[in-house]
Amino acid sequence: MYVFQILSRWAVPFILSIIFFIGFIKKMPLYEIFIDGAREGFDTVIKIIPPLVAMFVAIGMFRASGAMDMIVKALSPITSIIGMPAELLPLALMRPLSGGASLGIVSDLLKNYGPDTIIGKMASIMYGSTETTIYVLTVYFGSIGIKNVRHALIAGLLTDLCSMVFAVLITHLISN
Repeated sequence: MYVFQILSRWAVPFILSIIFFIGFIKKMPLYEIFIDGAREGFDTVIKIIPPLVAMFVAIGMFRASGAMDMIVKALSPITSIIGMPAELLPLALMRPLSGGASLGIVSDLLKNYGPDTIIGKMASIMYGSTETTIYVLTVYFGSIGIKNVRHALIAGLLTDLCSMVFAVLITHLISN
């Protein structure tokens, strides 16, 4: 364990030293290369700000409108068929949209129900096995200018759905 602590402490300085050493040997203009990379990074940030703002506004409107509560109420009879408690529906709905909001939901579930309960275990598995699909598509596809995300969106959301269903099934298997 002590070896890994030493390795992790020195990994970044070691890698940076190698980069500077190779750049020095090859007589590369490291400062200019760094500035060009920083400029490209700044340009990427400028490109993705509008889609991110739109997504965060849509999430805020969704949560404030009460639509989440209506959807949870409508879907709870369906999810109870597979053994998914209704308390997990806000997590299932929010996870593809926002990592921060879904982390807040998981934290509340763990605080209210405990980590060793069915709800706590399912929430933990769901959070760990799913992705913030819409956020990822917004950031990564938006940064390179891809506008047609239909197939990636469908694949990502289906993967999230499968992960959530399997989280419920696995939790029931390991809890019995």
